[in-house]
Amino acid sequence: HERPGVPDPEEGHARYLAAVASGIAAIHAGELRKVVLSRRVPVAGEVDLPATFVRGRRANTPARSYLLGLGGVEAVGFSPEIVVAVDARGTVRTQPLAGTRALVADPVESRRLREELLSDAKEIHEHAVSVKLAVEEMAPVCRPGSVRVEEFMVVEERGTVQHLASRVAGELVEGLTSWDALAALFPAVTASGVPKRAAFDLIRRLEGHDRGLYAGAVLRIDPDGALDAALVLRTLFRRGDATWL
Repeated sequence: HERPGVPDPEEGHARYLAAVASGIAAIHAGELRKVVLSRRVPVAGEVDLPATFVRGRRANTPARSYLLGLGGVEAVGFSPEIVVAVDARGTVRTQPLAGTRALVADPVESRRLREELLSDAKEIHEHAVSVKLAVEEMAPVCRPGSVRVEEFMVVEERGTVQHLASRVAGELVEGLTSWDALAALFPAVTASGVPKRAAFDLIRRLEGHDRGLYAGAVLRIDPDGALDAALVLRTLFRRGDATWL
């Protein structure tokens, strides 16, 4: 009998490795600079989503968390980053996360991993590319000269991992709304790639399925025009009898 709530990491593993190899080949061929590939991991048996939310929230330090049902899909998730947040005054912010190391019980080892993360050339380059793209995407919807990097390459702790994080901000052009800011920055570069269009095309070709809510956003919208869009990662999904990560 299947144990309830147990992921099966082996299903689709070989296909995923082949997709990653194809993605690396595309980068070497100059088709794009970065692509973020994913795969579905099925979860056997019944899962109590509200209980999962409570236990997961206690064990994590997410940027945002959510428990929702939408269009026949239920989801419980712990988002590590904000795609875009716009306040009532029109200040736009995005927080790209790129670069990861484990966060372990031993503080000495966690510090060692933190220093390793902060000095890893590959991680630093990937993070800098994401920040540069965020600045470029914000520029058309923000007042000239207002786009700024408020934080660059700090370490954010998210449950059992630590990430390189930056925060880019700007002031909306008069007459534009938070929806214009969302259109400029969504989908997140950290869950797609660079350039985004080439990454989207490759993702569709290699993953072989619709991502659905995954790598999308959960939004909170206020009457005063404020908007907060959390990236959908680290999420458990359920549709009918199927449950997956």
